[in-house]
Amino acid sequence: MEMGLERLTKIVLEMGTLSETTVTQAIEAYSTGKDVREEVFANSERLAALQDDVNDLATEMIARYQPVASDLRFITSSMEIGYGFSRLGRYAYDITDILSIYRDLSSCDKTDVQQAAKQAADMIHMSIKAFIERDVMMAGKLKTMDNVVDDLYRNYLRKVTKEVDGDMKCYISGTLVLRYLERIADHAEDVGEAVAYTVTGKRASRK
Repeated sequence: MEMGLERLTKIVLEMGTLSETTVTQAIEAYSTGKDVREEVFANSERLAALQDDVNDLATEMIARYQPVASDLRFITSSMEIGYGFSRLGRYAYDITDILSIYRDLSSCDKTDVQQAAKQAADMIHMSIKAFIERDVMMAGKLKTMDNVVDDLYRNYLRKVTKEVDGDMKCYISGTLVLRYLERIADHAEDVGEAVAYTVTGKRASRK
């Protein structure tokens, strides 16, 4: 079973690295206007395929070895984490899709979006590090970081509803991107919760 656990770890780490790269590509594309839809879509498809690999391997290991305690927690958590990383790829593609709809967003104020994007990107990186190091304290910090992204999204919505002048495509695109970033942050937090469960055997209370 040891070889299976190592293989599972390797696939999940590959997914984490690829999802971080893919989200970064999408965020940079929104900021610069560069069209990276094809690259991001290819990465998203690769992440979906890797998620299938995680699920298949995890299911096989459970059926063959009937693991218990920490090994079983790690295997089931790997399935949850794989799902989260796969969703990051999908949301990254959704962000690049916004550019294809609204085209030129160079005149838009992207300050709020870029702040949320930086926080979400940091969360992905931290979630991967927490998984590698099985660091429960680090994983726990992701909830606080997620609250920052949530607040940025809500505050932006409040600001937009008060605006009577301005370019609507900026407001709509900004709202959509922030919504995707909010979901990305949620999944990064979920990875942290799965790490904590792997180590402690306890589930954190949901928001």
